[in-house]
Amino acid sequence: MPLATHPASPHSHRATAEALAAAARPIAKQYFRQKLAVEHKADDSPVTVADRSIEAAMRSILTERHPDHAIFGEEHGAERLGARFTWVIDPIDGTKSFVTGLPLFGTLVALLENGVPRLGLIDMPVLSETWIGEAGQPTRFNNALCRASGCTDPAEAVLYATSPDMFEGASRAGFERVSQTVRLRRFGGDCYAYGLLAAGHVDLVIEVGLQPYDYLPLVAVIEGAGGVVTDWAGQPLGLASDGRVVAAASPALHQWALRTINGG
Repeated sequence: MPLATHPASPHSHRATAEALAAAARPIAKQYFRQKLAVEHKADDSPVTVADRSIEAAMRSILTERHPDHAIFGEEHGAERLGARFTWVIDPIDGTKSFVTGLPLFGTLVALLENGVPRLGLIDMPVLSETWIGEAGQPTRFNNALCRASGCTDPAEAVLYATSPDMFEGASRAGFERVSQTVRLRRFGGDCYAYGLLAAGHVDLVIEVGLQPYDYLPLVAVIEGAGGVVTDWAGQPLGLASDGRVVAAASPALHQWALRTINGG
């Protein structure tokens, strides 16, 4: 039987995720703070040669190591959807930060098994900071264990979102209700805010309009650090989620946030 047909171990999956991040870093650094042509996709989000080059390198690794796995990527679409394992990849999460010289952009990787996130990685190429989470294992930050703050008091919580501009109508009203209670509200960071939550520095991240490659890599990282992350209805995140995300440092804070943003 050819080697590629043997079931891969969880350890090999983690090694693959780390290899994907390692392949992305030098390409991101090569293009960062260089003059690049910026295109805009149908949803008006920016894309550069860096995004596409990184994803191409990541897909090459996945095709070589796991040819029977599905791939769902931001720039080059989906392959083999319906397979038991699906890799979800975002070569540059935070392209707006990237093209404006802000180092708070990351490379995101998730591995889903039958649609359920089992592994997640957040890698910040310029900052040399990496979070990796695996189902049933504690999250690691630069190979050391990390833990969410465990904050349960909304009045003491630090809240992040990438931008206030993402909220409109009812979602803006819900976000403002949460903001009125928390100790501190800050904007920016894209995926970095979720890593900071897993490391205990941020207590809440609330966002809308995200895509699967934006949110699925965060799930195992946050859960392995003792946090909770769902959609705004409290349902687990999957490929078909609506892009509204609530991440919290404790179950109690998460439940409060859900009630508050939904008007309860």
